[in-house]
Amino acid sequence: MNTDLVKYYKDRAKEYEKIYSKPERQEELAETSKILQEIFNNKDVFEIACGTGYWTERMALTAKTILATDINQAVIEIARQKEYSKQNVTFELLDIFDHPSKTKHKNIFAGFIWSHIKKQELPNFITALSSMMEAGGTVVIMDNNFVEGSNHPITKTDEFGNTFQTRKLDDGTSHLVLKNFPTESYFKEAIKELSTDVKFINLKYFWIAIISKK
Repeated sequence: MNTDLVKYYKDRAKEYEKIYSKPERQEELAETSKILQEIFNNKDVFEIACGTGYWTERMALTAKTILATDINQAVIEIARQKEYSKQNVTFELLDIFDHPSKTKHKNIFAGFIWSHIKKQELPNFITALSSMMEAGGTVVIMDNNFVEGSNHPITKTDEFGNTFQTRKLDDGTSHLVLKNFPTESYFKEAIKELSTDVKFINLKYFWIAIISKK
């Protein structure tokens, strides 16, 4: 069983967006898209972990510009093929842990990356985020809630409290994938070194945290 997260997403790239076809999630997908479009309306956005560009494409409808980054070239190539009618999106291969952006950003979006960071490595992620943010800037973090029957079951929990799911791809390979599901209180405690000004929108299938840096 493969436990390499980067390899998993490379192998999964072409089938990644199947998760967005789940009928029970459609209402919230529309709601969260609208929330992001309102937050980033006419803003220059720096996107971390853009993946195949599902959220990039939706934010681009209202954003002024988006610099979309990911650690994985395979998903970026898929994201490039999407329709960006305003021609306001550029892409960059970037690992924020090894090479944090040298430019400060006013508006940052980090979608579905929090759940793939080990709890003991969150301080490094938050430090990287802080180094990229302008004073008075905003970072929006979005991820999944665990809903039994809609999410893959948790098949392993390690000594740090990290949870893992066993996932199978269309090619038949099996992968043990890190997927954490923080509570609102846990998230706010973890992020407090960055900011205590946090608006947490907790839906059924998704959560969105809007964080302002003083």
